[in-house]
Amino acid sequence: MPDSAPAIAASAHPALVAALIGVAATAFFDAWLLLLNKLLRVPTASFGLIGRWLGHMARGRFAHTAIARAEPIRHELALGWLLHYAVGLGFAAGLLAWQGPAWLQRPSLGPALAFGMATVLMPLCLMQPALGAGFFARKTATPLKNCLRSLANHLVFGLGLYLGALALAPLMR
Repeated sequence: MPDSAPAIAASAHPALVAALIGVAATAFFDAWLLLLNKLLRVPTASFGLIGRWLGHMARGRFAHTAIARAEPIRHELALGWLLHYAVGLGFAAGLLAWQGPAWLQRPSLGPALAFGMATVLMPLCLMQPALGAGFFARKTATPLKNCLRSLANHLVFGLGLYLGALALAPLMR
């Protein structure tokens, strides 16, 4: 019966595969942020503020001068984490749509890192302006440093996409 597990996994719905890879990549990203914050004392963003942004969107407000000064939203931390993982799953689905099923059978690092690098455009061009930091963090005290940190973080996410796909690859053949 050893051949039944790969056959089941190979026929898995693409959304399930994307979800598994997305959760793995996002968790890897979170471990990186934890390492930066706890061991290296590098400040990281609060997912509570992302939840606050999402909560305000539900009320019709999409942009803020400074999200930290916006009215808190009930359960904003949970909302932020949910959005964080939903975006990770969406990004994984985007990578799989771009690379196709053959990439899942033999994942390669290059496309995952390139896709991870491309995902940095979301915070730099959408989230940061909406949260009050400006395009490419230009309204912060250290825009270049913040942009480079975001790029490094999203490269780590790309590595997580690759590692998640690599872990699933034997089941996809």
